[in-house]
Amino acid sequence: MTATVVNDIETSREGSALVIRFARPAKKNALTIAMYERLNVAMTEAATDRSVRAVVFGSTSETFTAGNDLGDFMQQPPEGEASPVFQFINHLATFEKPMIAAVDGKGIGLGLTMLLHCDFVYLTERAQLVAPFVNLGLVPEAASSLLLPRLIGHARAAEVLLLGEPVSAQQAVSWGLANAIVTPDQLMPKALETARKLAERAPTAVKLSKALMKDAGSVRDRMVREGEHFVAQLQSPEVAEAIGAFFEKRKPDFSKF
Repeated sequence: MTATVVNDIETSREGSALVIRFARPAKKNALTIAMYERLNVAMTEAATDRSVRAVVFGSTSETFTAGNDLGDFMQQPPEGEASPVFQFINHLATFEKPMIAAVDGKGIGLGLTMLLHCDFVYLTERAQLVAPFVNLGLVPEAASSLLLPRLIGHARAAEVLLLGEPVSAQQAVSWGLANAIVTPDQLMPKALETARKLAERAPTAVKLSKALMKDAGSVRDRMVREGEHFVAQLQSPEVAEAIGAFFEKRKPDFSKF
């Protein structure tokens, strides 16, 4: 079916699956507030459309997403749960239908944390996942401070969340962060194959089974706590130093804090 692009987000229907692709290749699919707003519309429509049985996330280029566009983000920083950023994170945590991620290239920030909410994750060999929050003077998002240690253990999660160490595709699969590694030309077909299989299952049984597998209460509580710290840190001198260093293309100096 014909794809539609609004605010650098491409949506299309592939059978019973809604395919959502990040479509800002010139900026490595860095996410703007406008992109989050469009993502929220797409997720709301998918949640209420009974013909949509699964959502597939992907990208139109060889980068999944570079995370937030820092220039746009700092001009419109999230100030609470009404922010489009936090609204999208909440969609990820509460979406009842299966979500599938097809990740090519780098997944930075949200490009990693959103995968913790997806039910199936497929990667290419060149995929690399990074959580740079502490390096930017921030804290993790999307309940990743709860979900990642639970999934891969505290020691490995500390390397990812506290040091910002990248996770390779091979590591992601061996640690249980992803289902499989496929070639770039097999990536979306594999995701859509899984979506087709899910569409053959009883939809209510799929929703209930997914809900039973999730601990929605603790996830929601952690997201609220993370959000409070995240908003507070955005006003900190640590973040000012980190963002300034990013645009000046230098290493941030946190020795004075």
